[in-house]
Amino acid sequence: MADLGILHLSNDAGFRKRVDQNQHQLASSNRKTFDFIVCGAGSSGSVVAGRLAENPAVRVLLLEAGGSDDIPEISDPKKWFLNLGTNREWGFHTEPHAGLNGRTMPYTMGRALGGGSSINVGVWSRGHKNDWDYFAEESGDVAWGYDSVLRLYHRIEDFHGLPDPLYRGEGGPIFLENSQASLSPFNRAALEAMESRGMVRFDNPNGGMMEGNGGCSTTDRIIHRGSRQSVFRSYALPKMVQANLTVLTDTLVTRLLFDGKRVIGVEATRSGSLRRFIAQEEVILSMGAVQTPKLLMQSGIGDEAELSRFRIPTVQHLPGVGRNLQDHPSVSCIWEFAEKPDQQSSLAEAVAFWKSDSSLPSPDLLMFPLMVPYMSAESTARLRPKPESWSLACVLLSPKSRGRIRLSGAAASDPARIEARILSDHSDVKALAEGLKVSREIGWSSAFGPYRGKELMPGRSNGFELEELVREAASNFSHQACTAKMGTDAQSVVNADLKVYGVDNLRVADASVLPRTMTGNTMAACVVVGERMAEMLASKHQL
Repeated sequence: MADLGILHLSNDAGFRKRVDQNQHQLASSNRKTFDFIVCGAGSSGSVVAGRLAENPAVRVLLLEAGGSDDIPEISDPKKWFLNLGTNREWGFHTEPHAGLNGRTMPYTMGRALGGGSSINVGVWSRGHKNDWDYFAEESGDVAWGYDSVLRLYHRIEDFHGLPDPLYRGEGGPIFLENSQASLSPFNRAALEAMESRGMVRFDNPNGGMMEGNGGCSTTDRIIHRGSRQSVFRSYALPKMVQANLTVLTDTLVTRLLFDGKRVIGVEATRSGSLRRFIAQEEVILSMGAVQTPKLLMQSGIGDEAELSRFRIPTVQHLPGVGRNLQDHPSVSCIWEFAEKPDQQSSLAEAVAFWKSDSSLPSPDLLMFPLMVPYMSAESTARLRPKPESWSLACVLLSPKSRGRIRLSGAAASDPARIEARILSDHSDVKALAEGLKVSREIGWSSAFGPYRGKELMPGRSNGFELEELVREAASNFSHQACTAKMGTDAQSVVNADLKVYGVDNLRVADASVLPRTMTGNTMAACVVVGERMAEMLASKHQL
């Protein structure tokens, strides 16, 4: 089993004091040269930095644009929504698009130690077997395939639920709580309702269920005794008392430094001053599906035509940088509670996966119940739901729509243009409309009878009305990915070893390398990407 002392480090005042003293001393030394520089302390970068720092001879610099994660809104997973609209997320917005009736939408991404794993709902979803086998096919490397990744998950996880030794790991750095132990009566009713619709119930959502046609289950979450155990706290924090891991917060990486086509370091702003750091071995970008392609392009790596618009000299022409942007669109069924519940939680305790079309190879729809109204700002303004409302949120897992990250200027202060193009492919609208129908049927099952008050959305609607509702009410699920995809075609940005094509000493490890988005939340996949990166670096540099 995992070392419970490690799990309590984030709450140990003595340990945090040692971390603060050590990191203050390291920052004050003004060291400029390291072996490896990891840019971004999210769900991949934290893994890479933590694994590299296991070797005391390796000097690692971890740079994070955001601040500390040592605040109640992060450590208490029930307060995840209080981070939205604060400086703990980037505050991105998409450009208006016809697929959303001309709307723009928030594009939430974490901006603190832990990245998205510090502000998300904490759900651990490993992806479907077909996802990983597709990645192996696209990359040309069987190490990205399901069988290999399943073995890796065994090493990553410390799973606390009904024993499942064939699929689940014990003793790894990621502590996972299954919500079965604390399942509320509302979510127990939700699972009964899902089963009444013919969905097979599984003991956990990350074992055999993700090899077949779907089903329903209680959720796995990165929560230990009521506290969030982000990926950063699981991997990087325990190493921050060591002399070989320097973590600098409030440090925005603004440009890559080159010697020809070899990356030698990064330029960054910290406390209003420009700093330069040199990497004797490699630089790893883990800044996410918006900031990673933005940095690549502003450093001269991208589509030459796009770069020339802003007079950015081309270092390497890679037309796929910023393209292939994907996210999971969602829309909800909403009811008021029949009676004010004794306790209302913002956590996701149950989940269902199913197919909108039986011929599909994998589930393409996900639904989870929430004891709060979960809807777009436009729908909230129109319907004015009571706080005592509940949702069945339906999420499209395999969208056909593709967007793009573009530049608005050459300077680091120039924001990225996010052309998300959500619902630009009409088949996505149809699939979500079908998902709403199933979700509504589940919501009207007898199991939900004690909780079901006035229905707010969608109500009785025909096919056309449902599609219009989808365009009005859809939001994104903050699973941005695929903008620096791994593969071998002309649009690929990195190879199977996550090396940027045509550039030396530069790799990418975050959700942007996924060739397509996941059948589920992306956090667990990002941990796999980080682990694979650490393995590759250890092998190449004989660490």
